[in-house]
Amino acid sequence: MSGASIPEGNKPSGNRLRVGLTYDLRDHYLALGYSEEDTAELDSRVTIDALAGALTELGYAPELIGNADELIRRLGAGERWDMVFNIAEGVAGLGREALVPALLDSYGIPYTFSDPCVMAVSLHKGFTKNILRDAGLRTPDFVLVREHDDINLVDLTYPLFAKPVAEGTGKGIDGSSRITSFKELQHRCDELLERYKQPVLVEEYLPGRELTVAILGSGADAEVLGTLEIIIREQGEQGAYSFVNKENWHELVEYRFPEDRTAREAEELSLRAWRVLGCRDAGRVDIRLDPQGRPAIMEVNPLAGVNPGHSDLPMIATAKGMSFTVLVEKIMTSARRRTGV
Repeated sequence: MSGASIPEGNKPSGNRLRVGLTYDLRDHYLALGYSEEDTAELDSRVTIDALAGALTELGYAPELIGNADELIRRLGAGERWDMVFNIAEGVAGLGREALVPALLDSYGIPYTFSDPCVMAVSLHKGFTKNILRDAGLRTPDFVLVREHDDINLVDLTYPLFAKPVAEGTGKGIDGSSRITSFKELQHRCDELLERYKQPVLVEEYLPGRELTVAILGSGADAEVLGTLEIIIREQGEQGAYSFVNKENWHELVEYRFPEDRTAREAEELSLRAWRVLGCRDAGRVDIRLDPQGRPAIMEVNPLAGVNPGHSDLPMIATAKGMSFTVLVEKIMTSARRRTGV
């Protein structure tokens, strides 16, 4: 399913580059019976329409493709594009964010954002942390719990924090995620293993400020766009940027744009992580301060949300005086530069 249609004025014409849009539409999966939490990472029509509008304004000819199923169908029918703007998250499996990039690679079609390897590694928070730690970048000590008996292998300093290894948008994170005893650890890990059918990442809790750093570009050309600080209000779930806090951010979360020394240190750390992992075009690195007040990496997001109204990346761009259309232009310029389109 494509989930949307393009107005006549947006249909390909002349010599404009044809840019396909791949995405997973949240309403489509809700209609199929998926829950609100199941679809938390998926996109709304607002996002798709905004992207199509920005691409049109920039002189491209956008074509809505939709999810991986629709991409497979259209590729099989012989359709091709000059470039694909890919924001497809997928809905199942540890490699779900890598599926569309892998399909496009196999057909030699250039696309925005990171390749299948980076997408798969970064979705798995344990793999990401191993790479970052080997590169000498600060991230909290952790243990991966794949089954109940692995809980006995956790030899970390309390308090701890437990979350599914391959989820985003705060899924699997709530007021019980911060753990202060072995009994709590057992209960939480068993609950997450049963609910999400994937390993649980258990790491030492980071008690300090929470920041997310937006990055534009690839490799040596990558640069920090800006930093957003997430502050949970008193009525929100404390201790984490949880699913409930993210879904009700208007009431529960305050956002600030710090430019102090700590923010600069977080930005330097984030840029190093971005380059170590080989992320491309645009995305975010999530940071929290450790007990000594030093920035430490929680996770890296090479497929960041781009909803112009509330996703962190566009929010940071807006705070820096960059319109949504210019943000899309920066992403497309980065992708075109590295692919030669």
